[in-house]
Amino acid sequence: MKGEPMTASEESDRRPAGEDPVDAIAAAWSRERPQTPVSSIGVVTRIWQLAKHFGDDRRRVLAEAGVDPATLDLLSVLRRSGPPYTLSTRDLAGHSLVTAGAISQRVARAERDNLVTRRPAPGRSRAVLVELTPAGHELVERTVDRVLAREAQLLERLGTERREALAELLRELLDDVQDELNVRGVSHVGHEGLDPAGQG
Repeated sequence: MKGEPMTASEESDRRPAGEDPVDAIAAAWSRERPQTPVSSIGVVTRIWQLAKHFGDDRRRVLAEAGVDPATLDLLSVLRRSGPPYTLSTRDLAGHSLVTAGAISQRVARAERDNLVTRRPAPGRSRAVLVELTPAGHELVERTVDRVLAREAQLLERLGTERREALAELLRELLDDVQDELNVRGVSHVGHEGLDPAGQG
């Protein structure tokens, strides 16, 4: 119907062969609404697309490994804490960037699978300590390399110098955006609380 927005496939059909689709979006807005600022499109749209691709690929890798992302995030936080691989549920929530209720659910699932144990914290009336079991340790050791090796493979064409430069630009951008929005500790896109450096 006349006046209705084009679908993505219809807009794709109008692009010259080989034209970058994100650039095409910016160009189309500039053509249709010259007063509209489009300078963010090339950055923000590509970040969203990359987040989607990385998230989908990580979910595929974890599915092949038979690991639940939320459980692996919990185990990874414990593993990175160092011996004796024990943290309070409060610390786990802070490191995982999820609520205390979500952590309780994760711990309960992992405990049922013999991946963690929990016990009262000595001298702290309501505090609970969660400890990685040998089975949990083996699982995270086996899976983290698989996840990180795959993600390193996806970045390898950039080369070391450009990858490090990109990491620094993204760090600066994230700090600036969080300052502007007055927020901190945003969880991983696509999986609430999935730690992007968690590597699981």
